[in-house]
Amino acid sequence: MDENISWYLDKKVERTIDGLRKRNMAGYFINDELKLIELLKELIPENSLVGIGDSMTLFQTGAIDFLRKGNFTFLDKYREGITSKEKKEIYIKNFSADTFICSTNAITESGELYNIDGNGSRVAPMIYGPKQVILVAGVNKIVRDTEEAERRVRQYAAPLDAKRLNKDTPCTKLGYCIDCKSPNRICNDFIIIRGQFIKDRIKVIIIGKEFGY
Repeated sequence: MDENISWYLDKKVERTIDGLRKRNMAGYFINDELKLIELLKELIPENSLVGIGDSMTLFQTGAIDFLRKGNFTFLDKYREGITSKEKKEIYIKNFSADTFICSTNAITESGELYNIDGNGSRVAPMIYGPKQVILVAGVNKIVRDTEEAERRVRQYAAPLDAKRLNKDTPCTKLGYCIDCKSPNRICNDFIIIRGQFIKDRIKVIIIGKEFGY
């Protein structure tokens, strides 16, 4: 990477981690997937209950494989043959997890977490329940402010995710959001987390590469 671009990204990450800390959330910056697995080993106690939310990033970084092979009670919503009823039961168990892991749609440089969800099964445990929440995100998720965050998520991340899920919505045909009223829309819950009562309950791991949407 060009050293000037690297300097620019480093400064952006520094501002973001400082913003997270000021909001009672922990921020980490690592270079790659190998460092991510090392950090997860440090942060997640063995024999603990671990849940996850929908995330392409967790698959791309190898975090899902790590959880499946690790010494954890893993609430694997992606396991082969899982039924709709079993998946809903996992969503409820996630609230009692020792650790809940997912990604975030956007992080502002002042440390706000911006997310859009379809049924709330991902954002709800981020807000309340699990003892520890770990969010894994590539540097592509960092934005200047909440206005840019909403624009990024609605006009980029959400159409891609709807396409991935084979949703019959206008955005999967147009390639951008029109704030539709479709019953299949995945943009139902708009959540901004601006702080935490419990210090470092939410831990944000930023990786110096692009992952997810």
